[in-house]
Amino acid sequence: MKPLTIEDYLSLPYHIEIIRETVPENPGWVAYVRELPGCITQADNFPELEEMIMDAMRGWLEIALQDGIPIPLPHSDEQYSGKFVIRLPRQLHRQLAEEAERQNVSLNQYINYALAMIIGRVGADLPEPLDPGSLYRLRSTQPHQVREKGQSTGKSDGE
Repeated sequence: MKPLTIEDYLSLPYHIEIIRETVPENPGWVAYVRELPGCITQADNFPELEEMIMDAMRGWLEIALQDGIPIPLPHSDEQYSGKFVIRLPRQLHRQLAEEAERQNVSLNQYINYALAMIIGRVGADLPEPLDPGSLYRLRSTQPHQVREKGQSTGKSDGE
């Protein structure tokens, strides 16, 4: 098998996470590649971020190839079926079902929506402590792939 070139690696679907810096004295954007440790860049504005992260990836890959460092391939989403079983208190089950009925959607649709809102609002970090009522109070104004500085993403075990 022929070794991959830098262009081959750059064409792969690596996961790039984008963070909006909100510190007033140093606003801007940060991007990093989840699968390439230390592959990170920063830009003053969003439009220049794409070019900068591609440049950072190219540099990371060049050094890895020169030094014989193994280059991780992108993580696959295929290991996630889109289904999982969750056990929850009966009272919370009832509250979710009642709210879904009030919203005139299925329980599955409502839970998908609520989980997406939570992830979009706080990355994968849940507010501490999380009470059942907080599920209804969280609202998002940002896409889920962009998060504020200081929020971290949790790791999932897949199921």
